[in-house]
Amino acid sequence: MFKKKTLRINTYEGYGTDTNFHAKGRALEDENVNFDSNQNIYKTLKNIYKQLESDEIPNTLIELKLSNGKTFETTTDSEGYYHFNLAIPNLTTLTDDKGWVSYIINYKANDIRKQISNQNTFSGKMLIPSNDAQFAIISDIDDTILHTGVASTLKWRVAVNTLFKNYDKRMPVEGTVDFYKKLQIGTKKKPINPFFYVSNSPWNLYDYLGAFLEKNHFPKGPILLRDFRTPFDKTPKPKESHKRSEIINLLTLYPNLNFILIGDSGEKDADIYTKIAEEYPDRILAIYLRDVNHSKKEKRIKKIIQSFKTTPILLVHNSNEAIQHVKEHGFIN
Repeated sequence: MFKKKTLRINTYEGYGTDTNFHAKGRALEDENVNFDSNQNIYKTLKNIYKQLESDEIPNTLIELKLSNGKTFETTTDSEGYYHFNLAIPNLTTLTDDKGWVSYIINYKANDIRKQISNQNTFSGKMLIPSNDAQFAIISDIDDTILHTGVASTLKWRVAVNTLFKNYDKRMPVEGTVDFYKKLQIGTKKKPINPFFYVSNSPWNLYDYLGAFLEKNHFPKGPILLRDFRTPFDKTPKPKESHKRSEIINLLTLYPNLNFILIGDSGEKDADIYTKIAEEYPDRILAIYLRDVNHSKKEKRIKKIIQSFKTTPILLVHNSNEAIQHVKEHGFIN
């Protein structure tokens, strides 16, 4: 008989308000993914396979506990995801000095706990943006801050970069870390402007992308990914794109916060961002689209920019251009 694998709960850093607590994650079999640096290609490929070929724990009871001792329970769905959406007052009293609410989560069901060897406590965090924030930044990841190759023919570079390169071998787009840190500080001389990273990558790559952001010292912020759909997935497709849906959620949850949107010219960012800016003209301060060096796509983006007058928008060839632009508009000193 095969030995049962131990279990884990993968917590995804989320966002909320003083009265709205949101937490999401996934109950999974522990594949013992190794995120050590300087791995060879074989180990990297093995790690990526383990992440993509995840075995979820559906319909099981889990418990969440806040630092004030309050506990809450929910049940994972058919794909192992859990969702907490709770009305809780005075959550800011639980934040650290950077606005993060910490919590712990564990398996509650007795039959599941028998499969756990040593650990049944997993930590998570939720961000509450500061009331002093000037604005928030929503950034894409692939080809915006991480060289990926989404615009390549048949997306072959995406496969090569993701499958055969460990996170520590992936290079950030030149100048983006400095640009993002300047935006995080703004004109307040302290890093209080919140970041949200929105990507079409699947949740399976959450740890990989998180390790990349941390290694390269990008501003810390929730990473908002999407469910990994297979050709055999029978669940209804979302009516709206993942990226649009997440941005609208943020605009709705934080009605007093304006946003800067950052993406690239590789796929649909220009279409999604300009449409949202037209719907929320007073909320979107600027749009930045990194040029992915694809002449056909660049030509299309330039046409969009020429006809778009709602919000300042810039096709970025290097980060210095973007930094100069945000200075001119008073977003940073």
